[in-house]
Amino acid sequence: MLTHQIKVVQALASALTEGGRGTTGTPFPKQPKQALKLYEYEGSPFCRRVREVLTLLNLDYEVYPCPRGGKRFRPIVKELGGKLQFPFLVDENTGDRLYESQDIIHHLFKHYGKTGTTPKKYAHYPKIPVLAVAGTVINGLRGGMANSGNQARTAPTQLLELWGFEASPYTRIVRGVLTELELPFIFHNVAKERWQDQGLAKLRLKPGKYVPLQGGKREQVLKVMGDNIQVPYLVDANTGTSLFESEDIVKYLKKQYGE
Repeated sequence: MLTHQIKVVQALASALTEGGRGTTGTPFPKQPKQALKLYEYEGSPFCRRVREVLTLLNLDYEVYPCPRGGKRFRPIVKELGGKLQFPFLVDENTGDRLYESQDIIHHLFKHYGKTGTTPKKYAHYPKIPVLAVAGTVINGLRGGMANSGNQARTAPTQLLELWGFEASPYTRIVRGVLTELELPFIFHNVAKERWQDQGLAKLRLKPGKYVPLQGGKREQVLKVMGDNIQVPYLVDANTGTSLFESEDIVKYLKKQYGE
């Protein structure tokens, strides 16, 4: 328990280095018809930039973890794009395959943003992501290396599904384990759409029964989770398992798919 709580504190400190990016997003996303496919790894500051924008746009996407030392999806990136560089985005809706984080960000705003242009805040990231690197170090470098004992295991037949948002420290812990185990998954962004959504599930700024914005994405998410929205939330259709609580999810993933 203590070890997990330390990880939570590290993940929270890592999120704070980005000044709140990856927390809020539009309640009315422009979801692509075919799922975006992101080849990345949790510990990369450049991948983190892209994930922040995906949360801002509140887009769902498929994640194919490519940690250093990984053997499951890295060869696919080399085959599709010609080099090993991350993040790597495949958008079958437009036919684009993109490497550079800034190019991916422009692409996302162009095709899935409201105005088609990249906001100034996201248009010129520093070439050396000092704060993001610091956040990665604070987070204990998790999600950067493959779990060597798991490389030979076969990936699940059906993609795991994870609900969360980029800046959530609890979600970050789960994504780190998914990366280390090289487990592909669908990431459902549950961005906070307005001030009433701010705060933990049991301690929101607006007290009382949680009511999502009518017609927003969270209203649809509530139908999946029940009477409240809490992240992370994992669904594994391969075993019929549904779990809240990051600690329980981590234990499940390591037991079911770990060494």
